[in-house]
Amino acid sequence: MSGRDQGSGLLLLSLALGFALTLMLLPPALEPARPHWLALVLIYWNLEAGRLRDLGPAFVLGLLLDVLTGTLLGQHALGLVVLVFLLERFRNRIRFFPPWQQAAAVFLLLLNERIIQLWILLLSGHGWPVWSWWLAPLVAMLFWPWLFLLFDRLRRRQRQQRS
Repeated sequence: MSGRDQGSGLLLLSLALGFALTLMLLPPALEPARPHWLALVLIYWNLEAGRLRDLGPAFVLGLLLDVLTGTLLGQHALGLVVLVFLLERFRNRIRFFPPWQQAAAVFLLLLNERIIQLWILLLSGHGWPVWSWWLAPLVAMLFWPWLFLLFDRLRRRQRQQRS
């Protein structure tokens, strides 16, 4: 079994955690500021491990997220595909920044994803979202360094246990 296959457990666990945090109930006042957890997981695995770099997995995960959250089918899929495309385009530049500086790039990627969501909402006849809807990329930016360090520590521990 290759090292890449052995690391799939942590990848699947982090994706499951991303879905769980997305589906977790929050008070109505905090709901609009919920970070896009699945996007953060995709960003980490794309940047650091070179996993989930293709557009196909992002599309499938987005469709699954659409089904689980009851949104328009393809809404999150489109946002995640564009996010992974942009991330892959600038991966070599972003990945060598420390996590604190990567957070700014993560903010811009998630802001772009939020603009795509807004475009879809407006085209589907929904009104303009409340101002707090725009807090999610900012909150995700604040979580990014800590999430990055957590995943990095877990990957390091997993590699040490294998050797």
